[in-house]
Amino acid sequence: MKVIVNGVETALDDEATVSVAVRTLTGQTAGVAVALNGEVVSRSAWSSTRLSSGDQVEVLTAVQGG
Repeated sequence: MKVIVNGVETALDDEATVSVAVRTLTGQTAGVAVALNGEVVSRSAWSSTRLSSGDQVEVLTAVQGG
């Protein structure tokens, strides 16, 4: 299936979850927030929240700096 991850069309398995989408973008989970179709998905629900073709996933990472 194809989903949009941070504005880029991405092909994922038909059984993909939010957790899989996060791993395609970054190897880290600390300091990461995810929204699925505009709704925040809690970290505890990442592995159980399945994606559907056409979904829009936004993966945000915290950045330190000054």
